[in-house]
Amino acid sequence: MQQVRAKKFLGQHFLTDLNVAQKIAETIQPSAISRQPSDEKVRVIEIGPGMGVLTQFLLKKKDIQLTAIEIDRESVAYLKEWYPELDLVEGDFLKLDLNKLIPEGEFNVIGNYPYNISSQIFFKVLEYKDRIPVCSGMIQKEVAERIASKPGKKAYGILSVLLQAYYDIEYLFTVDEHVFNPPPKVKSAVIRMSRNKRRQLGCDEELFKTVVKTAFNQRRKQMRNSLKNLTLTLSQGEGKKNERLEYFLTRRPEQLSVEEFIELTNLIAENHV
Repeated sequence: MQQVRAKKFLGQHFLTDLNVAQKIAETIQPSAISRQPSDEKVRVIEIGPGMGVLTQFLLKKKDIQLTAIEIDRESVAYLKEWYPELDLVEGDFLKLDLNKLIPEGEFNVIGNYPYNISSQIFFKVLEYKDRIPVCSGMIQKEVAERIASKPGKKAYGILSVLLQAYYDIEYLFTVDEHVFNPPPKVKSAVIRMSRNKRRQLGCDEELFKTVVKTAFNQRRKQMRNSLKNLTLTLSQGEGKKNERLEYFLTRRPEQLSVEEFIELTNLIAENHV
């Protein structure tokens, strides 16, 4: 019986298909992702467990240590009743200090993410990128396509560049609306993000974020126009570098790869007076 009301302001759409839930749970494979000693359980954080449709499959995995974070008091009460063994934290994932929650080692993130804050969740994952080897779960299909998109595609944007700078993205499968209660108005998709080998960007990380976000804020314009406030004070030295910079400034942002955005960031930094 339905015991938790889906709340629109929390972006709640409860998954009802157990087969889909099990497939999402399988996106976390401890043997494939752990760099910890083999006798240690892999730490996993589930965001927004709701009524535990995904949680129940995660709890069956004996090689993971699960912590669930839930902001909805009604869901918290339900989970405490039906899954008393669950390590449950009542709170807002976006406001929690994950270093205090899990002081040492790596942890992975999974969930049927609320559509209205999924981008914010991934930006927070980036803050802990050196501790999170895998982040997987279900989000709105449009956002999943954006995250996984390659340069030159319409969906390629800020999320694509910033996440792909540190993670390899897999678009795993699409989920129809009818397996939710209440059904969302859009299709969903499951993705997996696996930490790549890039430990350092090779440029100023904050400037990189600024360049990417500023460029895509006017994505239909050449970057000469969108980045003009960052490039107004460029010096006139070193012709080859300025030629390369000129090349970038005649491009639109969706045409540049992560590596090219890194190069562009360095050129802007080096050419600033």
